[in-house]
Amino acid sequence: MPGKLCLIALESAAHAGSRVDQILSTWREGEHFLVPAECPRFSSGEAKCVIHESVRDRDVYILLDVCNASMTYTMYDATNRMSPDDHYQDLKRVIAACNGKAGRITVIMPFLYEGRQHRRVIRESLDCAVMLRELESMGVHCVLTFDAHDPRMQNVVPLMGLENVSPALQFTQALLTEYEDLSLDGDHMMFIAPDEGATGRVVFMASVFGVNIGMFYKRRDYTRIVNGTNPIVAHDFCGASVAGKDLIVVDDMIASGGSILDTARQLKDMGANRVFVFSTFGLFTSGLEKFDKAYADGWFDRVFTTNLVYQTPELKEKPWYFSVSMDRYIAALIDTLNKGGSLAELTKPAARIRQMLDLYREKEK
Repeated sequence: MPGKLCLIALESAAHAGSRVDQILSTWREGEHFLVPAECPRFSSGEAKCVIHESVRDRDVYILLDVCNASMTYTMYDATNRMSPDDHYQDLKRVIAACNGKAGRITVIMPFLYEGRQHRRVIRESLDCAVMLRELESMGVHCVLTFDAHDPRMQNVVPLMGLENVSPALQFTQALLTEYEDLSLDGDHMMFIAPDEGATGRVVFMASVFGVNIGMFYKRRDYTRIVNGTNPIVAHDFCGASVAGKDLIVVDDMIASGGSILDTARQLKDMGANRVFVFSTFGLFTSGLEKFDKAYADGWFDRVFTTNLVYQTPELKEKPWYFSVSMDRYIAALIDTLNKGGSLAELTKPAARIRQMLDLYREKEK
């Protein structure tokens, strides 16, 4: 049986850690589990981790957000923004500070570090695979991540747990709560994959909803690399008519947003009624202005992303944006693992989604 629960939230996920701790406290007779820890830096930019309580024989859960770009540190009197590499190094420092004394260590890394670099095409590094092997060698028992870009990354560490959790249930709850006039049938709704990589997510949700899918195929220029990827030449659509239907575009992340917005524009040009976007991680790396303009032009109706990564105050105020809270879900995952339970019902939410859809359809009658 796992030891006493201990939650360590890195500064990148400090607010999320506090919220999860409060939820766990309400479930466990007011007991709190958040252990204070910090990663101070020297003037040279080097750092260390200090954990302010003993974690000996405890069931430790480490929560971090590798995409929190709001954090900075000082190095040689210059201010540097923390990158995913910096956040990952801090994670390793926390694990090292446990000094091999923890009973079990579980890393909760919602955005899988370097998950987009999941395969080798030419002479290039496989950073995500290296990261997982490093964590395994440091004694990590399990990694919890959400909507991994390629879930086959778990094959890298067959003897270490890698739980890939889907937020499909929370997206469904948000959509059905916000919109009471949806017709949940194949004549009025479709799920859309913005590229071939999102097809698996779309097939799952469309199957649970009982509706059809459409897919965009990205034609790329493989002779060039721009911002780490081969630039997209065009999006070509494969599927039935979308005219007059409510469409839900599903993807794992919004980075610059160019692909999602081009997809939404084409769907509107093809006669779509409303266009909703489900994206687990809203990074918005190129700012929000293009989304403001696209919304004003009527290209889409709402963007739903989770709060698993840092959200700017400006983003939360946008009329086109809806933040889907995952705090209770993370607390449930921790609570279940600490009690030695199975995560099957939490990680495979098809049955619960169907129950919600049945209730929604009953209200329509």
